[in-house]
Amino acid sequence: MRTNTIQCGRHTLSLERSLIMGVLNVTPDSFSDGGLFLDAGRAVEQARRLVDEGADLIDVGGESSRPGSDAVSEEDELKRVGPVIESLAAKLDVPISIDTYKPATADRCLALGATMLNDITGLRDAAMREVAARHDVPTVIMHMQGEPKTMQAEPSYGDVVSEVKDFLGQRARDAEAAGVRQVIIDPGIGFGKTVAHNMTLLKRLAEFNDLPYPLLVGVSRKSSIGAITGAPVDDRLPGTLAATAIAVLNGANMVRVHDVKECKQAVQIVEAIRKA
Repeated sequence: MRTNTIQCGRHTLSLERSLIMGVLNVTPDSFSDGGLFLDAGRAVEQARRLVDEGADLIDVGGESSRPGSDAVSEEDELKRVGPVIESLAAKLDVPISIDTYKPATADRCLALGATMLNDITGLRDAAMREVAARHDVPTVIMHMQGEPKTMQAEPSYGDVVSEVKDFLGQRARDAEAAGVRQVIIDPGIGFGKTVAHNMTLLKRLAEFNDLPYPLLVGVSRKSSIGAITGAPVDDRLPGTLAATAIAVLNGANMVRVHDVKECKQAVQIVEAIRKA
């Protein structure tokens, strides 16, 4: 049975409504906001703004995962995110998630006050499973075909929904076997998928409700929106709102977004319609 709460340290997040995860990229090269919040002070200011606009939690990342991006070292990643995580944990009254696939970065950031782990590689590394279990934090397991550098080079599936669903189910069970008590799954919109794959996942998202794990979806400003509409990355809010609304309508328990205020309104309307 799917849980109805997520426990992030002292914070209990209810899944009676869809939660808003605000994106905070502390990177020079993220696809939509790279370089804007490298300074720790500006990052904290942006996080405060996201919380004021309605974010239930903040997801902090120090390495871009856009298609074609290069990996960064654990040392460089931690230099970017460590001070921000520590400051946010002390100054904000919402959970802080660390978006990383590197065990040393995760371990240090969880010690500094992060209370959720978001791994785009789906806990591929056994050391990450150990870190997540030892810190006893909710952990997002995402599906990605390939690596960020090459993931958009002709991604291929038989049935994208069933393959992604099977992958997430198996990785979640592996995590639980390693001692991870709270698993959240993410189909990885835009990660090793074509536009058609992404639209199919959103259309059939309700099929993931067969798995006993909360469902996180991130569609904010994704390239699929640009491919369909022709809109540049800084003009994809309307498409983001539509895709986010569909995700919530089809069962997403949490949405990861850049534009918190606008997406929160969209989510509120969807939920009001569902309850009518």
